[in-house]
Parts: sequence; structure tokens; C-alpha cells
Amino acid sequence: MAFKNFKLETDADGIALITWDIPGRSMNVLDETSTNELEALVKETTADAAIKGVVITSAKEAFCAGADLSMLEGMNRIYADVLKSKGEEAANQMLFDTSRRFSQINRSMETSGKPWVAAINGLALGGGFEITLSCHYRVAAENPKTRLGLPEIKVGLFPGAGGTQRVPRIVQPQDAMNLLLKGEALTLDKAKALKLVDAIVPAADLIKAAKDWIKGGGKAVQPWDEKGFKLPGGPVFSKNGMMMFPAGNAIYRRETYDNYPAARAIMSCVYEGLQLPIDAALRVESRYFTKILRSKEAAAMIRSLFLSMQELNKGARRPADVPATKIKKIAVIGAGFMGASVGYVSARGGLEVVLIDRDQESADKGRAHAQSVIDGLVKKGRAKPGEAEAIMGRITATADYAVLKDCDLVIEAVFEDRKVKAETYAKAQQHLKDGAIFASNTSTLPITSLAEEFKDQGRFIGIHFFSPVEKMMLVEIIMGKATGDVALATALDYVRTIGKTPIVVNDSRGFFANRCVMRYIAEGNEMFLEGVPPAMIENAAKMAGMPVGPLSLSDEVALDLGLKIMKATEHDLGPNAINQDHKKLMVELVEKQGRFGRKNAKGFYDYPEKGKGQKSLWPDLAKLQPKHLDPDTLDVEELKQRFLVVQAVEAARTVEDHVITDVREADVGSILGFGFAPFTGGTLSYIDFMGTKKFVELCHKYTAKYGSRFAPPKLLEEMAAKGETFYGRFPPKKAAA
Repeated sequence: MAFKNFKLETDADGIALITWDIPGRSMNVLDETSTNELEALVKETTADAAIKGVVITSAKEAFCAGADLSMLEGMNRIYADVLKSKGEEAANQMLFDTSRRFSQINRSMETSGKPWVAAINGLALGGGFEITLSCHYRVAAENPKTRLGLPEIKVGLFPGAGGTQRVPRIVQPQDAMNLLLKGEALTLDKAKALKLVDAIVPAADLIKAAKDWIKGGGKAVQPWDEKGFKLPGGPVFSKNGMMMFPAGNAIYRRETYDNYPAARAIMSCVYEGLQLPIDAALRVESRYFTKILRSKEAAAMIRSLFLSMQELNKGARRPADVPATKIKKIAVIGAGFMGASVGYVSARGGLEVVLIDRDQESADKGRAHAQSVIDGLVKKGRAKPGEAEAIMGRITATADYAVLKDCDLVIEAVFEDRKVKAETYAKAQQHLKDGAIFASNTSTLPITSLAEEFKDQGRFIGIHFFSPVEKMMLVEIIMGKATGDVALATALDYVRTIGKTPIVVNDSRGFFANRCVMRYIAEGNEMFLEGVPPAMIENAAKMAGMPVGPLSLSDEVALDLGLKIMKATEHDLGPNAINQDHKKLMVELVEKQGRFGRKNAKGFYDYPEKGKGQKSLWPDLAKLQPKHLDPDTLDVEELKQRFLVVQAVEAARTVEDHVITDVREADVGSILGFGFAPFTGGTLSYIDFMGTKKFVELCHKYTAKYGSRFAPPKLLEEMAAKGETFYGRFPPKKAAA
């Protein structure tokens, strides 16, 4: 038969070469067509007596990026239709049969009686990596950029085509669990050390090496199909097994707080599967996979962390009628920690960067920070010396504003003070070239008011980075009232160039991310003043799914900065705009106790000298609490829920206020920007999957008990009354291809 996504060629030695090359796509993915054709290819090569062995490779730079997750999303829609028309048993059977089909194709490959070799020519992730694991031999082309792994856990799923069974039959159980539960990709050297790859050869020799293994008598039987096969870590009920699984379960609970059903399913698949023959083990895996596929956590995470993120990265919010902008050189005014970091990520993205500060010494200090970042990566083996030289060669430091005449984009990252920013704009504007875009990295000050100091307000925009810039993937792009489409397109093109994910928000004090995360920090303060033990506040927040507790986050942001923001808000909007009890607490900590947070090693926590132990809550904290509650009388579930609800209701307010105009951006922004419990899919998905009616009832309950900060906005009340969801009422526009 003719194939659309594959090419089949058989040489004079009877070795079939299957080359994967989906037309019109930069990467191969396991979509419906690829799955159908791979199944047909396995059958055809198995049935043809003239074929002595099979090599599978890719014509693209990568082998395969994994499964097309929109196909999995579609399976859930079909499930809903069958459930409605034929009932639960038929729907469950349909989903089980459909979801395990790819697993069965892989199994038929390894039991075909003919040796299969994976010739891995680049990236192989998820289902693509599972294909290689089903082959009898794996040879990879030398390439420092190649990564192999099973990242499904990051979108609420797990490897469902044999990954949970083959990996722990190849590598030691602890390494297998790390690979499955963390979802981190491996370099070729690491994969070879773990025996997940058998050989690494020069790219030019890849296909020859694969065929030579078959010609040299390569076996068409997997080790686990041979009599007497022994597991790498020994039986589950052995001394090694008993050391591994109970400890693994404890680590799983500590890391996930049981919020991720897919992680629990991985533990179960490995534990149960290793006690069974491979075919029975694969059935166990498929049953768990079917269950997880139907979970709300998987649905939420696939939608936000894969589909929506992909659409935003591809330019879903970019004005379609603005031609691609050509940014070659940028300037960052303010070479402090934040500005220097912005300069570094820009240079890493291939742009020429000028760091400008008030004097040459300050500018040089900023460049030195960028140097220290790349030197650290080289030391850890994550970058090569040549890369470091190239990046640093693109960064210059100066105190001369005249260099702005060559820059396409200028980013201001000076102190959060209106007067300082206004002085910077006055100095910069006289040197800007025609058409240059000017951006502020402000985290709190409204862009519209800052733009008043700028002549051409249409070219003024906010580009808000999150700290640490090198690690945080989100960039908030803020539209002032007068910001034009060219400025927006330029900002989005720039963010894409530096490999980050953008969200576009309208102007507001605190924009989107800070509005929500400040509610999280404030809720921690509220609990503290209520008398909840500080350790309980921190632990309840982490149990809810937040990456760090609110007191710890306050320290990271800096308590003195928090107090400064409170005072600025009070100055601009009056005393009712802030919580005076919170201000009093911050004044006590900052001005009376001299505790500024991590920056001076004293905040809610005490911080040890570098490398000398862990931080610990300040023992005298309890003395600052007006009262003390008995922890045994507190409802932990309610504490957890308060943290999520208070942020989600603020996100709903940003929709009502037209700060957020695309629901995807609230969800992606909340997870990437401030770590809102990823298993929920983000702030608005948290409401949608709970149900707006139930969420509003919860808001009313907490408003009566704790105050107006939980009060739902009118929009949410209206949606609850109509039974609407955010994604139903505000369906996102699809990105242009």
C-alpha cells in the first residue's frame, strides 16, 4: 500500500528501511495517520518472507516529538458521545481498546520474529521514544542536542504504550522511576549509560550501523521474552524491591501530595507490572492509562500546558496584519540584576544587546552578572565554552545613551519609581531611531500612566519579566491605552525569539500575575494574623499544589519591597486600598526587626550562610501573632482551598475588568508565572472543572466567614446562574498556522 507519512524501501540484503517524514510538518508526531500506517507497516514487513529485518528512522532533524495530544483530547470527546448513546460499559471498552492500540502496535513489532532497529537521528520523546524501546536494538547519531525521554507526566499523563513496563525492565528501578515521574529528557551519553541506547555513531554511519547489527545476527527477541529473564533490580518482593518501593511511595507523597493521579498510576503500573509477564503487564498499563485519560487533571493539563501554550507560543495573540518585525539589536536600560538577566536571555536568543546604566562601572557589573550565569552553565556541563563566548560577544556595556540610535527595541528596567523612570525616558527619547519600540519592565506601575512621559505612546508597551529571568518561562506583555499593533507585534516577536511564552494583558495596577499572586501572599498574612501556626500555613499551601508557601514567597519577593508597594498603593489610592493590619505586620518585620527577606537572610525565615544547611522559620514569629489557634481544630482542606479560591476569584475579576481578554492566558500565565497548582490547569480551569455554580457557592461561604476578598464578581455570578464556563463563554481564537 502507499504511505503518506512513511517511506518503505528494501535493500538487496532484505533489510527494510522505514523512513518517517510527515509532509508539511517540521517534526514527526504520532497522529491518526502515522498510527494507522505504522500498524500497516508492521503487518506488511512481518508477513513478507523476503524481509530479514527492519530499520526505522526519520527524514527530519528529530525522530519524533511524541503523540499528537489533540488526538487524545478527541478520544475523550468520542467517549462522551458513546457514553450518551451506548452507556458506560461500551464507552469504557471503546476507550480502552482505542487507547491501547498503539501499545499493541509496539508489541507486535517486538514479537514479529524479525529484528527491528531504531536509528535515532535526533530528539525522541514520549510515544516516539516508546517506539524505540520496542525495537530490539537502538543506535543513535552523535548529536549533543539529541534528547530522549518520556515527558507525559508534565501534562497529567504517563507513557501508555509500554513505557512504564519496558523502562524498568531495562534500567535499575530507581533510575526508571526518576525517568517516569520527573519526565526529564536524557542526553545520549546518559541514555547509553542506562542501556536505553545501545550505540552512538557518527551521523553519516547511522543507517549502516543499524543494518550491520541485523546482518551480524541481531536477535529478534526482547530480553523480557526470553526464558529466565531477570529484572535489573531483582523481583519486587526482594530485599532491593522492599528498599525501593516503600521509599518511592514516601517520596511520591512528599513531592505530589497525591494531587497528580498520573504519578500514582505510574507507581502502580511499575509495582504491579513487574510482577507479571510482559503481555499481562501491558494490559495493566493500558487500564491505568484509560483511567488517567478520563481524569479532569489530564484534561486540564493537556489543554493549558500543551495545547494553549503551543498556540500562544505560535502567536495566537499577534496582530495578523503586521508583517514580521526584524529585531537585530536591543538595549536594556538599567543593568541591575533584572536588567542584566534580560540582557543575557536576549543574547542567548541570538540578539545583539547593549546594557546601559548610569556609569560604566554599573554597566560592566551588569555584564559580569551575565558572564557569571553562562559560566555557571558551562561548569555544570549545560553549555560549551564556545557558546559562552558567542553569547558574551553579543553583549556590550556602556553609560552612553547615544548607542540607542542603532536599537530596534529598548527595554527599561530601572528602579520602580515614577520619577526615576520619567528621567530615563527623557534621556532615552532624544536618541531613539525612527520606528524603535520602547518597553518598560515595570512589575506594578500602570503602563498607561508611564507612557504619558513618552512622545509616541503608540510605540510604548510593557514587557514584564519574572525573576529569575533565566528560568521563568513567562513574559507578561502589557498594553497601555494608546499602545499600537506594531508595538504589540514587536514585543511578541521578541519574546518568541528568546524562547519564552507570552501572555498579553491590558493595563491595570499589578496587571494579571501580580494581582493574583499578591492575593496568595496576602492570604498567608491573613492566616498568620488569625493565629494559624506558620508551619501549617506553609504546608497547607504546598499541599494545595503551590510550589512554595506564601511566607517563603514573601521572603523571595523581599518584605521591604512588599512594604514599599503597599505604601505606594496607599499614596496613590488612599488608606482603604490596602489592608492596614498587613501593613502593620510588614512595618514590624521590616522597620522594627530589620527583616527584609532572603536578601538579608532574615524574613519570615532565617537563612543559613551559603551551603550551610536549610532555611527555617524564625523562632520568634509566633510573638508577632495577635492570637494562636490550636492546629488540631483547623480544617486543613479549607486552608488549602482558601489559597486556590482567593487567587482564582481574582483571576475572574481580571476577566471582568478586561485585563485578561483570552482565557488561555490566565491559565498558562498563572501556572508559568506564579506556579498556580498545575494539576488544575490554571486559575480559570480550576473554576471551570469545579463548576461555576459550586465555585460561587464556595466564594459566598468564604465571604461570610473571612471577608469580601472572596466575593465573586458579577460576571461570575451571572455565569453560575446560566451554568456557563469560561472556555464556553469566551472560546479562544485559534492561532494562525
